[in-house]
Amino acid sequence: MNTLSSDHYIGRFAPSPTGPLHFGSMVAALASYLDAKAHNGRWLVRLEDVDESRCKPEFADDILRTLSTFGLQWDGQVIVQSQRKPAYEQALARLSGQSHTYACGCSRREIADSAAAGIEGPVYPGTCRCQQINSHVLPQAIRVLTHDDPIMFTDLIQGEYTQRIESAIGDFIIKRRDGLFAYQLAVVVDDAAQGITHIVRGADLIDSTARQIHLQRLLGLPTPYYLHIPVVTNAAGQKLSKQTLAAGIGTAAVNRILIHALTHLRQTTAALHEQMPTSKLLQLASAQWQIALIPHVRGVPLLEVC
Repeated sequence: MNTLSSDHYIGRFAPSPTGPLHFGSMVAALASYLDAKAHNGRWLVRLEDVDESRCKPEFADDILRTLSTFGLQWDGQVIVQSQRKPAYEQALARLSGQSHTYACGCSRREIADSAAAGIEGPVYPGTCRCQQINSHVLPQAIRVLTHDDPIMFTDLIQGEYTQRIESAIGDFIIKRRDGLFAYQLAVVVDDAAQGITHIVRGADLIDSTARQIHLQRLLGLPTPYYLHIPVVTNAAGQKLSKQTLAAGIGTAAVNRILIHALTHLRQTTAALHEQMPTSKLLQLASAQWQIALIPHVRGVPLLEVC
């Protein structure tokens, strides 16, 4: 259940710098920006480079340049996750101190051999929950205990959502065996630290939300409002991403791309044209922004004009 009032709005765009922005990520950036501006709120940018094995500084720089070129100017300082490890360590210590975590030495193959299928692959069967792990056997991951009480929230686009984490996911990793913190913990800690009240992101992340709410509750943190927009899919029905070889977005026709992104979100574009200043286009788009027009589905095919 959401616990915040919409009177005070802080939104964010949090890309992972594993490559340049593509059209799908621009749609997500634009949606989060316009929703913030339509509520006279603040719009923050956070670089989620917690997976340092895949993220590169040059991609981070390119993402920020691209956002600026498209007129999506953020408020305040850009937060970089790789610089926030002490905050994640503190949250982990708090969870461990309350007996919410345990060490896990299972390999992916061991889990796959004994696990049922879940919504994101094999469900961790809790093998190490009650075992005494030899502290000299390295490396180990740290998992957080889960339960099967339903976690429910109302997504402002996708509607009612319920997940039983233990059955759907299992006890999930919050610190990897290579010493890197997992996305689920980092995003929860950072959203709270930045005072995020509204999270607008792709619907491919909706299944992560219950895990984040679980961590928020364990850590005594507020739960933001969630708006999961339909992701842009390719001809094969796959989400546009680096993994599906989505091309980086160009900057030669900024207004045309913005109008196409608005069309993907089913927003009104009649008053917009490519020759107007980008700042004016964004101002009109925010004034006309209506989340009720966004399709209540998880994915929408890439428009041919894009």
